Amino acid sequence: MQGKRILLIVGGGISAYKIPQLIRLLRGAGAAVTPVLTAAGAQFTTPMTLSVLAGEPVHDTLWNSGDEAEIGHIQLSRRADLVVVAPATADLMARMAQGLAGDLASTLLLATDKRVLIAPAMNVRMWNHPATLRNLATLKGDGILTVGPDSGDMACGEYGPGRMAEPEAILEAIRDALTPALRPLAGRHVIVTSGPTHEPIDPVRYIANRSSGAQGAAIAAALRDLGARVSFVTGPAAVAAPAGVEVIAVETARQMQEAVAVALPADAAVMAAAVADWRVVNASAQKVKKDGQGQAPVLEMAENPDILAWVSRDEGRPRLVVGFAAETENVVAHATAKRARKGCDWILANDVSPGTGIMGGTENAVTLITDEGAEDWPRMSKDAVAARLAARIAEVIG
Repeated sequence: MQGKRILLIVGGGISAYKIPQLIRLLRGAGAAVTPVLTAAGAQFTTPMTLSVLAGEPVHDTLWNSGDEAEIGHIQLSRRADLVVVAPATADLMARMAQGLAGDLASTLLLATDKRVLIAPAMNVRMWNHPATLRNLATLKGDGILTVGPDSGDMACGEYGPGRMAEPEAILEAIRDALTPALRPLAGRHVIVTSGPTHEPIDPVRYIANRSSGAQGAAIAAALRDLGARVSFVTGPAAVAAPAGVEVIAVETARQMQEAVAVALPADAAVMAAAVADWRVVNASAQKVKKDGQGQAPVLEMAENPDILAWVSRDEGRPRLVVGFAAETENVVAHATAKRARKGCDWILANDVSPGTGIMGGTENAVTLITDEGAEDWPRMSKDAVAARLAARIAEVIG
């Protein structure tokens, strides 16, 4: 991003408080930032704050006689490498969709010949309103790029989609827009599942496995680095989720399936989670106590949903579905049979026998199984496995 110029239009929403951090990130990456502050945006942040952080004057009116003597709005809109609108409020999106030009921000957006990226932010009901959805469809049809919104708690007290994407995610989207050749998955959406699932026995005990979630997190980061928008559905992992991806934290297998369903549609799905095969049907609402007679409680078990098979056969199936097979014997044979049984495109098989150090460790040794057969990869770091897999995925859906 060194030497790139970003024209940053700041709309009027509470998430404008994140804009100073976005400016810091952009300048730290080598970009120049020209701030444009709408009248509504000035209710949430100040020209002085933006000017000091950007190192440039803030533009906030169409009626500056000095600037407009040289047709300033045209100059601003044309000399930028990318125009970014954050937060993009429902009002700003509506004016963009209608081609209105009643103030500096909307005039710049109408006059620019550069790509435009918006980071929507609004109340969940406003985001889901048919008018906003129509406007969003119009903007996407016009070639406008989008990042977010995220789901979560809102300043108004409601919960749902409508939170502006975090500054780190906006920075990654800006990188995608500026360097598409170096980021072959720009514009692609990939779902990655990761970590173990926990199936409750009672409020303090659960059934789990030894997965750390390290490989799934590495895959999500590698796909992000190639420009993909990543929905990262993770169980209670021992490693932190990577920055710059949408994190959906779950606990049980059924919650993971629900989260994947919400994240669809996608261009690819990488199902790296170690999902528990069974759950306890008669889980207790209270901690189970010893009975004093030496009798262990009887746990009634039921099979969990097979998320990989479901995604592979779903009506909205991604173009590429990648599964994992953690085996302790006959690794390639079991994984090949699993691929046929599940209906996925690829399987990454690995040996997690005691002594290999694979499950919960920092390295992995996998065999990629596809229609063309089995391809052994040498033992390497999980980050290296992730980078190699992401590159192969980019060859298919990039």
